[in-house]
Amino acid sequence: MADNNITLVGNLTRDPELRFTPTGRGVASFGIAVGRRYQVNGEWQEQTSYFNITAWGQLGENASATLSKGMRCVVSGRLEQREYTNREGEKRTAIEVVADEIGPSLKWATAQVERNPRDSSGQGGGGNRPQGGQTAGGDENPFGGEEEPF
Repeated sequence: MADNNITLVGNLTRDPELRFTPTGRGVASFGIAVGRRYQVNGEWQEQTSYFNITAWGQLGENASATLSKGMRCVVSGRLEQREYTNREGEKRTAIEVVADEIGPSLKWATAQVERNPRDSSGQGGGGNRPQGGQTAGGDENPFGGEEEPF
């Protein structure tokens, strides 16, 4: 079996948007921009790539409560490809990163870590969230209606 792992370090392009599935499972989505500088014939060139990130469950809730636009973060996860139909009825494909781990980058900043207490199910706790099923990520469309990329 092939591994599908990716680690990105970049700046958030928008605040995380937290939504909940009908069963109460949280899912956060946000974008990051990853820049690269390199030299060509002695001149510096810059290239920026943009990625959509999806974080399920407690990870998504924590990311939404912690991160904001412009912050530098590290995302580790896997690439997933999905198909959707846009408003005009055309089939489209989107590739996004489903996060397994997210953290602030400490290269140019400091962070204060606060542990969430565990709830009775052994999951990390976290504020006022609806209770619901603990199914695998991506099994429900929390955004309702026609799917479009984030």
